[in-house]
Amino acid sequence: MRAIVYEEFSVLPQLRDIESPSTPTAGVVIDVEATGVCRSDHHAWSGHDSTISLPHVPGHELVGHVASAGPEVTDFRVGQRVTVPFVCGCGRCRWCLSGNAQVCPNQTQPGFTHFGSWADQVVIHNADANLIAVPDDLPASAMVGLGCRFATAFHGLRVRANLNAGETVAVFGCGGVGLSAIMIARAIGAQVVAVDVSDAALERARQHGAAHTVNASGKSPTQLSAEVVAQFSEECPDGVAVSVDALGREDTIAAGIASLAPLGRHVQIGLLSAPPVIDVGRVIGLELSVLGSHGMAAAEYPEMLDLVGDGRLRPQDLVTNVIGLEDAPAAMEMLGSSTGSGMTIIDLSR
Repeated sequence: MRAIVYEEFSVLPQLRDIESPSTPTAGVVIDVEATGVCRSDHHAWSGHDSTISLPHVPGHELVGHVASAGPEVTDFRVGQRVTVPFVCGCGRCRWCLSGNAQVCPNQTQPGFTHFGSWADQVVIHNADANLIAVPDDLPASAMVGLGCRFATAFHGLRVRANLNAGETVAVFGCGGVGLSAIMIARAIGAQVVAVDVSDAALERARQHGAAHTVNASGKSPTQLSAEVVAQFSEECPDGVAVSVDALGREDTIAAGIASLAPLGRHVQIGLLSAPPVIDVGRVIGLELSVLGSHGMAAAEYPEMLDLVGDGRLRPQDLVTNVIGLEDAPAAMEMLGSSTGSGMTIIDLSR
């Protein structure tokens, strides 16, 4: 089968013909219909992920059809259209059994712990616990991003922070995850203020549902939080209900926490290179919650798929570029310098 393979970190991957995968006893092989190009792929290719063994095939955002299923798979059939979270649980530990496979200590991740979806086929282990059936009539462009950026944002907002219609949200950072969070919050019925240093990014945020925008350039966390709260001075003068750091900086965390009303919830999605300093006094005094979000378990997908199915959430609107598998190496290299928030997907039918 065709696959994009790299044999050294940071050396341009190549399109190769490799052996097709065998079917695990409790897993499936998927014929990949389309797969995403994500910054996490570039992070791994650059040598910053300890789970990678060389040679390697990247790719963790995908939609496709079950090509073969192991004898222990009972819930999915050959030919069925499916997607998968980027974190796949073992299906047996207490975390998986409680519906929290995204923190499974025995997790597998296509494109990280084993060969990924930048190929004609990909293996998914423990299929009954991890696959999600998706409708045949929804475009691949709407499905590909659901495994990573949209799943992480949805889990953070709807599950961890319990965001509801009518509440207010501040999203710091308007890249792919930030825009996903904005789109999800609006689909739920919340009011959003978007924060970024780029006017172009803020314009994209408005296009995708932000009611207000704030340019963070040159502002301290205290100044920035005051401007964020001022956007909702009538609805919630004491602060927003939920803040999201989709960037991963100490100053955006500080501004997010400072923007919260009493009993507010801060969702941390962006990764940091060092532990941040947090205003614990404010967290205690206002009984704030600081919540992490790391993917989403398969069991949580139905609500998000309902939003996609009825058109309230349109992940395909973030897709700005569709390429063939032969163009994937160049796309990987470009991730290192790209600052855009649009999503590139690889169409395996090309």
